Amino acid sequence: MNSLHAMHQRETRWHVACRRALLCAGIAAALCGWAGSVTAHGAAASAAGPAAASGAEADANANFADFDRSLLAGAGSNTTDLSRFEHGNPVLPGIYNLDVYLNNTWVGRTDVRFAAASPKASATACVTRKLLDQLGLRPAKLAETLQSRLQDPAACVNIGEVISGSTMTLDMSTLRLDTSVPQAYLGQTPRDYVSPEYWDKGVPAALLNYNLNSYHNSSHGLSQTSTYLGLNAGLNIGLWHVRQDSTVNWQSGTAHAPARREWHNIDAYVQRDLPSLRSLLTIGDSYTDGSVFDSYGLRGVQLATDDRMLPNSLRGYAPIIRGVANTNAKVTVRQNGVQIYQTTVAPGPFTIKDLYPTGYGGNLDVTVTEADGHVRTFSVPYASVAQLLRPGITRYDIAIGQLRNVSLQHKPNVVQATVQHGFNNFFTGYAGLVGSQGYAAALLGGAINTRYGALALDVTQAGTRIPGYKAQDGQSIRLTYSKIIPSTQTSLSVAAYRYSTSGYLSLGDAAIAREYARRGLDALQYVPPTTVPMIDGLPVKSLLTPAQQAALSGSAFTTNPILAGVGLQRRRNNFTLTLSQRLGQSAGSLYANGSISDYWNRNGTDTQFQIGYNNSFHRLSYNLSAARTRDPFGHYDNEYMLSFNLPLGDSAHAPTFSLNVNRSDSGGSQDQAMVSGTLGANSQFNYGATATHGSDGNGNAGTLNAGYRSPYAIYSASYGKGQGYSQSSVGISGAIVAHPGGITFGQPIGDTIAIVHVPDAAGASINGAPGVSVGRSGYALVPYLTPYQLNTIQIDPQGLPLSVQLDATSAQVAPYAGAVVMVDFKTKSGRSLIAHIQRADGSLLPFGTEVLDAHGQAVGTVGQGGLALLRVASKSGQLGAQWQGTHGATHSCSFAYTVPAPSPSEHGQPFIDATCDTSGPVTPPQRGGQ
Repeated sequence: MNSLHAMHQRETRWHVACRRALLCAGIAAALCGWAGSVTAHGAAASAAGPAAASGAEADANANFADFDRSLLAGAGSNTTDLSRFEHGNPVLPGIYNLDVYLNNTWVGRTDVRFAAASPKASATACVTRKLLDQLGLRPAKLAETLQSRLQDPAACVNIGEVISGSTMTLDMSTLRLDTSVPQAYLGQTPRDYVSPEYWDKGVPAALLNYNLNSYHNSSHGLSQTSTYLGLNAGLNIGLWHVRQDSTVNWQSGTAHAPARREWHNIDAYVQRDLPSLRSLLTIGDSYTDGSVFDSYGLRGVQLATDDRMLPNSLRGYAPIIRGVANTNAKVTVRQNGVQIYQTTVAPGPFTIKDLYPTGYGGNLDVTVTEADGHVRTFSVPYASVAQLLRPGITRYDIAIGQLRNVSLQHKPNVVQATVQHGFNNFFTGYAGLVGSQGYAAALLGGAINTRYGALALDVTQAGTRIPGYKAQDGQSIRLTYSKIIPSTQTSLSVAAYRYSTSGYLSLGDAAIAREYARRGLDALQYVPPTTVPMIDGLPVKSLLTPAQQAALSGSAFTTNPILAGVGLQRRRNNFTLTLSQRLGQSAGSLYANGSISDYWNRNGTDTQFQIGYNNSFHRLSYNLSAARTRDPFGHYDNEYMLSFNLPLGDSAHAPTFSLNVNRSDSGGSQDQAMVSGTLGANSQFNYGATATHGSDGNGNAGTLNAGYRSPYAIYSASYGKGQGYSQSSVGISGAIVAHPGGITFGQPIGDTIAIVHVPDAAGASINGAPGVSVGRSGYALVPYLTPYQLNTIQIDPQGLPLSVQLDATSAQVAPYAGAVVMVDFKTKSGRSLIAHIQRADGSLLPFGTEVLDAHGQAVGTVGQGGLALLRVASKSGQLGAQWQGTHGATHSCSFAYTVPAPSPSEHGQPFIDATCDTSGPVTPPQRGGQ
C-alpha cells in the first residue's frame, strides 16, 4: 500500500511539474514575443562615436513592451531578471557566420561582427570595407573619418552612416542578415547573380551512378533474360572533374543463339571550369556546341563558353529596355497581358537588362509611373530564335581532335571554331569555320528581332574531296522564323527551312562518303532498304549475324543493315514547323508539328506530322491527335489516338484513370485502360495496372508495375501477361559517393550534387528531394543542383529525433558544375529534463534566470516556481545559472545534475530536484564579446 501511495504521489508530482513547465514555457514565449529579428537602423549608434553611443543608449532604455508583473504567480515577486525581455530579443555582441542578402537577393555567406554601444543595448552589425565590397556597394564621397573607421577593426560603422536610408536586419533563427538599400544607390547587378568568388568548388569525391534492369520474356515456349547495367563514374579533385560513362549488356542463350555479353565505353573525359573566361575546358570524348554547325562527337580538346555561368536573368535572349524617368518612378513590364517585371528607378536614364527569357517572345509593354502620378507607356519588340543573344553577350567554341563516330573505321582529324555575338536588341551575328581531311566549310549568318517576328539567316559554303570522285562543292542556306501573335493567341514557335545544292555535304556526311570510297563502294549512291531481297517475307540478311551483314555490305558503320539503307542520303530541301493555337479561355487548344524532306539521290518525299487538340471538362482532360509515321523500310502509316485522364478522388494520393484508344490506317488497333497513383507521405511509392486489347491476333493483355523511392536507391518491378507470352522485370538505380566524411548511398544523381551533413539527425528529410532523408551516419545525397546558381537546401525538422535540435534549417550554396559540395548543418544533441531549482537557503531562482552549460551556451530558462525545461548534452554534469539583482549586480550559482533512468511507470520528461550553490566563485562563461 505504501508503495502504491508513493507511486501515486510521484505521478501527481510529475503531472504538476509538467503543467508548471508548460505554463512557464508559455509565459516565456509571451515575454519573448519580439523574438525573431533586430533591426540596425540608419540612426542607430556606432561603438566608435560618443554621440552615436548616446543615441543607442536612449534606444536601449526605450521599452518595446511593459509587463504587469503582478499578473504572475506570487504577485510578480522574485522576478528581477525580466528587464532584458522588455527590450525585445537582444543580439549579443560577437561574430556570426551569416547568409547576407541585399534587397532580398542572396549575396554570399560571411562572418559579420556585431557590437553593442552600451551593456544594455542590443548589438548591431558592423559594416567594413570588405562587407561593402561583397554587397557590391561602393558609395562615393565618403568623409575621410568615415573611411578610416571602415578600415579600423575596433570601430563599428552602421550601414545608415554609409548610405542614407539603409538598414540591416538580422534573423537569428535562420542566421540571415538582410540589407535594405535604396534603389538609387545600387549598381546594375543582374537578378540571381552570384559572384564567382562565392562559387563552391566542393570537396574531393568519387562518384558512381548506376542503373540496373533485368527483363525476362517467355513467348511460345522460348524464354530469354536480358540485363542492362549503365554506369556513370566520376572523380573530383579540386576544379578538375573526371567522368566516364559505360554500359554492360548480358543476354541469356536460346535454342538458336548462345549467351552474349557486351561492354561499351560511351565516353571518358576530364573537365575544368574557367570562370574568368566563362568557359569550360574539356579533354577527351565530348560533343561540340550545335548552335552554329551541327553537333558531332569529338575526341580531343574543346574550349567553349558555358551559359550556365550566367545568372538566369541573362540566359537566353531578352531585349534591353531603355527609358528616362523624371522622378523616382515605378517601371512595370508586361508581356501578353501578364506582368513579368517591376522595379523602382531613380530620376534620369534607366536600363533594364535582366529580364528572364520567356520562350519565343511576345512584345514587351513598358509602363513608367512617375511619383507625381504621370504615366507613360511604350512597347519593345520581343521575338526570339535560338541564334539570338542578348546585347553584349558572346559565345564561342574551339574544338580540336578526332571525329568520334561509331560508324567510321577511319576517324579523321577535325578542327572547328565558332563565335556568336549580340550587338544590340535587334541584331546578333555569328560565324564559324570547320576543317577536316578532305573537307572544309565556312558559315556566316545573322539573326534579327523585329515587331514582325524573329528571323535568322545563314549561308554555309562547303567543299569535299572524295577519292575517285570529282570535287563536291556546294552551299546550304538556312532560314529560321518565330512569332507569337497575342491577339489571336497564336504561337509559331519555330519554322525552319534549309536548301542545299547537290554538291553540299555536311562534315558527318563527308566523312561517311570518304569511308565508302576507301572501301570501294559507291560514295554518293543510296540503296533504300526496300530493295533488300526477301525470302518468305523475311530479309535475306536476317539470317546473318550483324558482323556478317557488315562484312557482306563492305561496311562496319551501319548499326543495323537490315533496317537501314546502304549509302549516303544527300538532303535537298527540309522544312520543319511547330505551331500552337489557343481557342479561347475554355475551348482548348490546337497544336501541330511536322517536317518535309526530299533528297538529291533518292525519289520521294519524307513527310511526317502530328496534329492534335486538347481540352478539359471539369476534372476530365482529353486529347485527340493524328500522326503520320515512317518505318525503316519507307512505309508510311497514319495513326489516330484519343486519350482521357480522370482523377478518382480529391486527395493528394487519389489514383488517376487513363483510357487510350489507338487506330491506324494499316488496320491495327489497340485499346488501353490504366489506373496509376502514388502513396506515402512523400509520394515515395508508385503503382499502376494496365489492361490492353489489341487486334491482329494480339488479344488481351495485362500488366502490373510498382516502384519505391527510398533514401538509398529507387526500386521498380513489373509483370505482364498476354496471349502466348509473359514478361517480368526488376530494376534498381541509385548512386554511391565517397567523400571526406565516408561513403554515402542515395538516389540517382545528376552531375552537380550536395552532401548534406546533419550530425545525429537520422531520419530527417530534405525538402524538395522526394524520398531523400539523412542516414544513420548523418549524411544525405541531394541530387540535381543547379550549377553556378544559388540552391537552397532545407531540412524538414519533422523527422528529427526528439533529442536533436537544429541551429538552422536551411542553407544556400552555389556550386561549380560537376562539384560535390558539402553542406553542414550544426545540431545540438542531448536529453531534455525538467528541473526544480532552488538556492541553498530554500529560495527559488528568479523568474527568467538563464541556465548555461560549461561552454556558456543557454540550455534553458527558469520559469515560475523555480521550474526550468533544460536540454543537456550528457547524462550528468555541471550547469550554471546567472541573473541580475535589483540594483543591476550580476549573481550566479551552479548545480550538478544526473538524468534519471526512465521508469516503466513514468512517461514524459525526466524530473530532478537541484540545489544551486553560491558558496564558491561560480561564474559561467560569457557568450560573445564587445
